[in-house]
Amino acid sequence: MEATYKIETEQLSLYYGNFQALKSVTLGIEANRVTALIGPSGCGKSTFLRTLNRLNDLIDSVRIEGKVRIDGESIYCKACDVVTLRKKVGMVFQKANPFPKTIYENVAYGPRIHGVRDRGELDRIVEKSLREAALWEEVKDNLNRSAFRLSGGQQQRLCIARVLAVEPDIVLMDEPTSALDPIATQKIEDLIRALKKKFTIVIVTHNMQQAARVSDTTAFFLNGEIIEAGETDKIFTQPRDQRTEDYITGKFG
Repeated sequence: MEATYKIETEQLSLYYGNFQALKSVTLGIEANRVTALIGPSGCGKSTFLRTLNRLNDLIDSVRIEGKVRIDGESIYCKACDVVTLRKKVGMVFQKANPFPKTIYENVAYGPRIHGVRDRGELDRIVEKSLREAALWEEVKDNLNRSAFRLSGGQQQRLCIARVLAVEPDIVLMDEPTSALDPIATQKIEDLIRALKKKFTIVIVTHNMQQAARVSDTTAFFLNGEIIEAGETDKIFTQPRDQRTEDYITGKFG
């Protein structure tokens, strides 16, 4: 594969015990683009996403074969430090999961863990991260308020700010708007489009319209395999595989 990819997987297979969830997945993901992973429930999208920052390591029965490289370096070699990896590759989950702390402390948490102690520097990071997450103007006068007092959409943007605070290169998003109303969803989608200038974004979504709106590249998963991957416009208007067309047009899924 070309070394120009930010993320590349090669013949990646993953097993939960005897069940094979991913089957020889080879995919290249370019920097500063939004890549959408689509496909029916249970097809391996979220499992694949979690291989990119080794969250599957937390499951006892998991076995992985093949390669995952970020910036050309294997992330499954013995020398790879998982803490450093997860700083570089942030994760936003389906349901907003703010810590039971203030808005400020939610965002400052990661930098503190990584050794930032200076209050002025923390203030700078918190403001920068909340601005990048398009939340600063809504919360700047209430930074000491509990994060739980924010709306669902604001909580999800706070979780994005928390990820951005440790200055990752890559942001993974696992159905980040599935629990949100249409207005909050639009704000997150606008944010995703803005963030790709600085970050490489990989998003799992069940929503075909969302994939079409926010992504540059789309990969269609089915039964643990990639059926087709390419430019989003082409995947949605001229898919090469009949199964892709059947899924996109709603014949199954």
